Amino acid sequence: MRRRYLVLLLGACVLVATGIGIWKTKIKLWQIRDENAGFRALIGSPCAVALVPHKGDEKIDQEIRQLQQRARSDSGAAGAMERLGWAFITKARLSYDPGYYKLAEACALCAQSKYGDDPDALLLRGHILQSVHKFKDAEPIARKLITIRNEAFDYGLLGDVLMEQGRLTEAVAAHQRMIDLKPDLQSYTRVAHMRWLKGDLEGAIEVMRLAVTSGSPGDPEPTAWAYTRLGIYELQAGDTEIAAKCATTAIQFAGNYPAALLLRGRTLLAQGNAKQAIDSLQRAAALTRLPEYEWTLADALREAGEAQAAKELESSLCRDGAVNDPRTFALYLATRRQRVEVALKLAREELNTRADVFTIDALAWALNANGKLAEAQECLKKALIEGTQDARLFYHAGCIALATGEYSDAEKSFALSNRIKQLLMPSERDDLGKEYALLMRRQISRPAAVSN
Repeated sequence: MRRRYLVLLLGACVLVATGIGIWKTKIKLWQIRDENAGFRALIGSPCAVALVPHKGDEKIDQEIRQLQQRARSDSGAAGAMERLGWAFITKARLSYDPGYYKLAEACALCAQSKYGDDPDALLLRGHILQSVHKFKDAEPIARKLITIRNEAFDYGLLGDVLMEQGRLTEAVAAHQRMIDLKPDLQSYTRVAHMRWLKGDLEGAIEVMRLAVTSGSPGDPEPTAWAYTRLGIYELQAGDTEIAAKCATTAIQFAGNYPAALLLRGRTLLAQGNAKQAIDSLQRAAALTRLPEYEWTLADALREAGEAQAAKELESSLCRDGAVNDPRTFALYLATRRQRVEVALKLAREELNTRADVFTIDALAWALNANGKLAEAQECLKKALIEGTQDARLFYHAGCIALATGEYSDAEKSFALSNRIKQLLMPSERDDLGKEYALLMRRQISRPAAVSN
């Protein structure tokens, strides 16, 4: 059981959508790959839903079938259904098919119907709620788990949902308690991410290196994710060679791992190799269909001179983006100055669910696109208050400061973004240069040089 927890809990602490992008997505209820004609008739029975025959040829598919068989033959034993639930979550993370979270939820509901407030079933249920962005609903479950048994994974869940609600001080305390109880890949990853959010890149790299050395082939997806995050940090630090090696290692642990493919593509873009980046980005986008992936691929295609292909891809992004990832889609629309009213609506709605610095930034950027500069400025100040060193945050801050006539602030923000501009999309890097040139024409001050 503990090993299965490891498979699932790693990604929870790094759900923030950075400039590299993360695969979180909105989920329609019971959005499942339905190959069984009688499936929907079973929805009223979570135990039956969880045991619907599973297909697939991957290692995780074989494990799911084995666990289903065990759950059928050992239906009275506590734990069988929970283990199946963790396997479905692993499948969701590897396949990027969110429907498997609903199957995992069926496992949790089945276990709870039989065993009541069994802590293992509660943890499974809490993580599923967190995975589908129901952070407020997951918080009381996490707190109840801490009251019942007070284990490391319980604090991990609590810290994760607090972080997504923008309550970083409380989240740091929860994750510190987690690492005190169990220093391992899971807790190292959370501490590294918290350091990064607080602007300590060097400290984040230090701890993430501990995380990757704690990984193993026995838990390939969490280890691949840790290497991907380390690669993101190294890319921000300016070491594209190490970032590329991290992407390669992650793919060795979990073949065709979308987040690692995206990292590889972004690293190649940072090196000026747009044509080489396209292959990895195409594979990643085909596996996820998420706005961050498609947006990055479209930018790479344009950089490589394939404008028509980029335009076709962006049409697909605009059709599905609001469902697949409303926050990133709001950023995309605001950046492109397209359907800016929709961007603002999506950003406001997202803030009702999560209130981390990146959601606040998305709202600020959408407000800016709609000409609501005073509100945008106030939002951006909130997004920057934690000290997060993110190229997109600084780029947005500079643009908003320029638009409001705060030229000194614009100069400072553009300079900060420029230092780590390798994390920006190619189109964002181009716009950073244009905005800085506009600031220069104002002749308000003599800013430090910002290269394109």
